[in-house]
Amino acid sequence: MPSTLNHAAAPETAAYGRVFWWSYLANTSLMVAVSLLFRYADFVKLLGGSESQLGLIVGLGMVGALAMRVFQGVAIDHYGPGRIWRWSLVGFIASVLLHLVVESAQSPLVYIARTLLATSIAGAFGASITYVSLLAPQQRVSEMIGTLGTSGFIGMMIGPTLGDSLFASGEATRAEVDRMFLFAAAIGAISLVFTWLATPRRARRIERTRRPRLLGLLRKYHPGMVLLVAVAMGVGIGLPHTFLRSYTDELGINHIKTFFLVYAATGFAVRLATRTMAQRCGTRPMILIGLSCLAGSMLLYLLVRTEASLAIPAVVGGIAHAFLFPAVIGGGMVVFPRRYRGTATTAMMAMFDIGYLFGQPAIGGVLDFSRDMGWPAYPTMFVSLAVLFVVVATVFALAPAKPSHRASRVVFAPAETTPRR
Repeated sequence: MPSTLNHAAAPETAAYGRVFWWSYLANTSLMVAVSLLFRYADFVKLLGGSESQLGLIVGLGMVGALAMRVFQGVAIDHYGPGRIWRWSLVGFIASVLLHLVVESAQSPLVYIARTLLATSIAGAFGASITYVSLLAPQQRVSEMIGTLGTSGFIGMMIGPTLGDSLFASGEATRAEVDRMFLFAAAIGAISLVFTWLATPRRARRIERTRRPRLLGLLRKYHPGMVLLVAVAMGVGIGLPHTFLRSYTDELGINHIKTFFLVYAATGFAVRLATRTMAQRCGTRPMILIGLSCLAGSMLLYLLVRTEASLAIPAVVGGIAHAFLFPAVIGGGMVVFPRRYRGTATTAMMAMFDIGYLFGQPAIGGVLDFSRDMGWPAYPTMFVSLAVLFVVVATVFALAPAKPSHRASRVVFAPAETTPRR
């Protein structure tokens, strides 16, 4: 018989203690480091790679990260989120530094480095979300995830601005690209220090449970239509990172910084203003509001004519992001018992990755098809996506609500599952 640990619900006054804020600083630092790498295309170009080569490198890295999520989720539940979080950050630092010795875009080393980078990022964010979700009782999970998520908006504002300052020349040089990787590794090390402060290193002696099987857990604790929403979220939230630059280029707009600054600022403000909404109203209204805003933001892209007007879809898109991410991830997680929270987190994040992985090529296909048919390419694509998100919202609204799993107070888990305060 395995040993047991009692996991009483965390007191509300303790939820935002020093452990949470160390975790918040760790996540902010990591997001700054990740967003510093937005010039990864310059790195591939300097190595002699084409745009198709860039897509292949990033795509294979994404596939590797998606495959690793299965093992990461089980590992989080078996070894504890704190330990996996620290290991992932060590992997992030190593993968960033590994790029310094890559000399060719055709080298297998660049694929290894990119896959390790994507995998470590997925592991760090998955573990941090799991860790923070265990600081609060079940009814406050979405609130805690949402508050932690504001760190991502802060990092999104700081990272690209810092990155611009590292590239002084008009044409990126290898020295500037290497400086980008060194800065990202250094900030990743800062994140590791904050994570070390937030997580315990010594787990009490305890007999571990058998590793859970992912498919069996998904069959038993199925989150329902939230999985479909997570896929749609990956399509919609991933769009500006991939296609905004080509859209603005078609409109003759040279800069897109306004979009991301407004997007991040709006998301941050809305996330803080609505952080207790899930506890008061549940996640379903938040998901429906988020999907509606996501559909609306697609149509608002059609109003863009100048750099300043990029703020129009950015505001509504930021609102959609602020509502959807904590509601979808939190709503999917709470149907699982606490002892499987790591598996639940990575399963929901994997659905987001699937939406991003398959959605972006599909969007490109719609653009090419529209041009072949003589239709306005981007308007056709934006209207098609708006319709898609309305359909997903309708299906979700008509589907029966999935009752949250009420986890037992007696949980089989490593001691690290309960963060110290």
